[in-house]
Amino acid sequence: MALMPKRVKHRKSQRGRIRGEATRGNRVVFGEFGLQAVQGGWISAATIEAGRIAAQQYLRNEGRLYIRIFPQKPITSIPLETRMGKGKGEPDYWAAVIRPGTVLYEIGGVTEEAARLCFTRLAHKMPVRVRFLRRRTA
Repeated sequence: MALMPKRVKHRKSQRGRIRGEATRGNRVVFGEFGLQAVQGGWISAATIEAGRIAAQQYLRNEGRLYIRIFPQKPITSIPLETRMGKGKGEPDYWAAVIRPGTVLYEIGGVTEEAARLCFTRLAHKMPVRVRFLRRRTA
């Protein structure tokens, strides 16, 4: 089941613009290694779940996977071949807004080699460019 908020203040939201770098959630906190977005964009709840499944299948209960993003933005769409007018479409899916520098996933309790291989598999599923990140010491 894809992630979505339990309740929201507004059912539909405007698209907005992604400007600037991530100032929060941009360093590895929970695990030893992280997957950091290099570009900005939207990541759908289904894509987040696909990444989680790919990582869990690779890890096989070794180590711990942390998901650092949550889809809070409703993305609307109008049905195909609909004429102009008739208002904004219904919410189609939920997406997480990603700024450049946001840490998407973290892994703890595995070797660096295993983490790199796991994140390589995960990176193929992501709609934004990503890079491998190591936790800072001190």
